[in-house]
Amino acid sequence: MSTTVQEGFIVGVPLALMPGLQRVLAANAGSMTGPGTNTYLLGVQEVWIIDPGPRLPAHARALMAAIGDRRVAGIVVTHTHPDHSPLAVEMHHLTGAPRIGALPRDRAHHDATFQPEITATDGLVLQTDVGALTLLATPGHASNHFCPWWAQAGVLFSGDHVLQGVTPVILPPDGDMSEYLASLRRLQALPLQAIAPGHGGLIENPQQNLAALVAHRLKREAKVALALHSLASGAPVAVEALLPLAYDDVPLAMHGWARHSLLAHLLKLAGEGRATCYGEPPATGQTDLRLFGLPVP
Repeated sequence: MSTTVQEGFIVGVPLALMPGLQRVLAANAGSMTGPGTNTYLLGVQEVWIIDPGPRLPAHARALMAAIGDRRVAGIVVTHTHPDHSPLAVEMHHLTGAPRIGALPRDRAHHDATFQPEITATDGLVLQTDVGALTLLATPGHASNHFCPWWAQAGVLFSGDHVLQGVTPVILPPDGDMSEYLASLRRLQALPLQAIAPGHGGLIENPQQNLAALVAHRLKREAKVALALHSLASGAPVAVEALLPLAYDDVPLAMHGWARHSLLAHLLKLAGEGRATCYGEPPATGQTDLRLFGLPVP
């Protein structure tokens, strides 16, 4: 099997991060996935797969080679975006292990092939041979997002909820900015030693990273509120009109993604009575044409 070096990562080659934990990188590098999706193998005698990743035959072969003759106890999916869960189907057939995860409240942008044998619930404990793995509900980036917490080592598997060096996109209606910030604050209460993200390297300053994420989102929220007051003093405005002001520090090539997070910020402000939303939510697949204005006195 050939390997590819990308930003210090080697595609398809298992890397031991600590005793009982390996990472295998999928070959799906990109602007939204960094070096690619991280699949984690937790355990010594038996293995738990965390985020099997995209449905790439080479990635399935790499995972099976890394697993070897060990039993696979379960396949845990942090959320069902297409770079995290589609390979769960094949890994389930190859290993017989149950898929563990949840379905989203809105299926747009999600993997339609994922069907769990065990539905993830907040606080569900999975017993591994290196200690308990507890599933923590962390909605925000996606409504069905869970972060597995390996308390014995102080490691949080963060999926896309916490990433290395970047902030995740929040995609309404399934994603929710209020939920995202609440989930971040929940994680701040954990005795974290490291965060193993869905993309990028191990984060070894977890509390500093979480605090920076909260601060970044609140700073962006203030900028969105300022842009709204600047443009909507006469009449409600569209999201597109606010985008150049609220995200003037983001490259134009990324504005399509930034629009989703901007909408999430605006909906949060409206939910708190700090803005007014005009119009109805769009039907699935339709463009969101809602307007936003200043709070109604």
